Amino acid sequence: MSIRTAVVGHVEWAAFARVPHMPKAGEIVHVSETWEEAGGGGGVAAVQLVKLAGHCMFLTALAGDEIGRRSADVLAERGVEVHAAPRPAPQRRVFVHVDDDGERTITIIGERIAPRGDDDLPWEALDGVDACYFTGGDAAALRAARAAGVLVATPRAAATLHEAGVQIDALVHSGTDEGERLEQELDPPPKLVVSTLGARGGRWEAAEGRTGTWEAAKLEGPRVNAYGAGDSFAAGLTYGLAACDGVEEAVRLAAQCGAAKLSGHGATDNQLTRAPR
Repeated sequence: MSIRTAVVGHVEWAAFARVPHMPKAGEIVHVSETWEEAGGGGGVAAVQLVKLAGHCMFLTALAGDEIGRRSADVLAERGVEVHAAPRPAPQRRVFVHVDDDGERTITIIGERIAPRGDDDLPWEALDGVDACYFTGGDAAALRAARAAGVLVATPRAAATLHEAGVQIDALVHSGTDEGERLEQELDPPPKLVVSTLGARGGRWEAAEGRTGTWEAAKLEGPRVNAYGAGDSFAAGLTYGLAACDGVEEAVRLAAQCGAAKLSGHGATDNQLTRAPR
């Protein structure tokens, strides 16, 4: 079955530094390697959806500087169909420490750049999409994304979720990250809330009262880099809710996507490349 996918959201240019541990105040640590690439929730999820579905349309906004252009080029090289509204420079960047345990610590540089509903983007194409993941944009962009058969969103877009007043099919967040908690319930409430709990797996709760849990998927190798694991999980859930037989199967697929990414070096390395049988 062919599943048509899309992402509406943001891109960040990520500079990575491998360190033995996060430095304490006043401490000096030595970096063993550095690299840079396109990342951010929207970028990571779009690449994951390409690997699951074979194609992903990405509606975003990018600065017209060199980093913005490089971001578009990198995502296109990874198979993403990029549609980017222009924005003034500079492109948002992040600096990522990755320690020997594979944990990432992120410093954000600049404001989030996200698409708006009045941007000259192919919003009408979302009406033919089976599954869409929303990481950022204004209320008009979210309302346009609601045309997709399945709409999944992150609470990092909380202000837009409250303003738009549309029902999303799933809200996915880290149950251990204070930055991904909603201070106020959505109206209307999402049909499904999915909470990841790291090595403890996670839990889900449907609006009609059904609940469930899942166990963490087994890592394919050493834990290398946690950057992008959460958005790879969310992309897997987005695809799974459209392609799989029920929530239980969808969250298992999502867990496999998150676990695969943990064993990858960069922002999108080692992502799951097809749905398991």
